[in-house]
Amino acid sequence: MNIPFTGGCTCGAVRYECSAEPIAMFKCHCRDCQRISGGGFTPVVYVPLTKGSLHYYGTPSLAGGHNKRGFCPQCGSRVSGGESSQGIGLTAASLDDPSQFRPQLHMFAVDAQPWDHLEPDIPRFDQYAPS
Repeated sequence: MNIPFTGGCTCGAVRYECSAEPIAMFKCHCRDCQRISGGGFTPVVYVPLTKGSLHYYGTPSLAGGHNKRGFCPQCGSRVSGGESSQGIGLTAASLDDPSQFRPQLHMFAVDAQPWDHLEPDIPRFDQYAPS
């Protein structure tokens, strides 16, 4: 991935820039991500640093607490999810150049839909990947 990388919402009201290598890039197939994305998974770029002013909506998490989903207050575009003290998961579609997304693993593969293609050469985890 080219560093720094940038992205934001559809209308441009929320922008971010990251000058660090992603901690991980993965496809999350959990039911929460399926419902929120409207697809089989959410492609995630998990990074340690972002800039922007988001509104949040919490959804239940198997790890306890809530997944913190960030979206633009003006256009409603989802920009982030899975925010923690270690970093924030940016949706790959919010990248200015989403072609830089290179998934390293599948999370919640147990929830993957039969019509969703999981690349066979990428590690799969039934739930969260080990830290």
